[in-house]
Amino acid sequence: MIYVLVWRDIKVRYKQTVLGVGWAILQPFLTMLVFTFVFGRLAKVPSGNVPYPVFFFCGLLPWQLFSSGVVRCSNSLVENHYLVTQVYLPRLVLPISAVLTGCPDFIVAFALLLGIMNYSHMALSLVALAVLPLLILVAATSLAVGLFLASLNVRYRDVGYAVPFLTQLWFFMTPVAYPTNLAPRRFQFVYELNPIAGAVDGFRWALVGSGEGRDTLNIFSVLAVLVVLALSVSYFERVERSFADVV
Repeated sequence: MIYVLVWRDIKVRYKQTVLGVGWAILQPFLTMLVFTFVFGRLAKVPSGNVPYPVFFFCGLLPWQLFSSGVVRCSNSLVENHYLVTQVYLPRLVLPISAVLTGCPDFIVAFALLLGIMNYSHMALSLVALAVLPLLILVAATSLAVGLFLASLNVRYRDVGYAVPFLTQLWFFMTPVAYPTNLAPRRFQFVYELNPIAGAVDGFRWALVGSGEGRDTLNIFSVLAVLVVLALSVSYFERVERSFADVV
């Protein structure tokens, strides 16, 4: 059922588009160009020994997978209300499939990152295999946050309007366009409480050997995700019986 829903959403997303899956390349590429100009050239944000476009793209990929998953997951029950009200299925399938829908776009964009790294004469090492568990961490974080928001969105439709705005704020609280150590030490606890910050920093470390404080951040990230995911699943199971009545 998850496979069917994921494949359906992918086909619907690119239906009647000229570029099709090319949007998965064009969007992050143009975003990289804009941030490279603003943060890399104008603001002179340090990126260590890594070219800023590569530095930014390494952080952008996990962030896009997370943010798109949260947005889709939070709307999954409302958008599939006909399945919730007319067909019996485990309701948890809908948020999970919404999160996994972003994986094909991630794969395409990751191939673009490899091309940019090759152009910059940067080679991968065996440490890059750490990307796989980090991907699981990103997907779990997206599901943990999106599952709770999806439960609220069934009853309070304001959530659907607030989520895109909140993810924009969350973006600037995550070290995507700047290194973690750029923030003052007294604000480092913010990144320790931000579960996606450890994943972003871990991606840079795995792919280009960059990323300060990755061990501490990843430990806190995993613990935070496990706690939030457990609470979200518990809340979802407690209120899912009322979904069909109010969706």
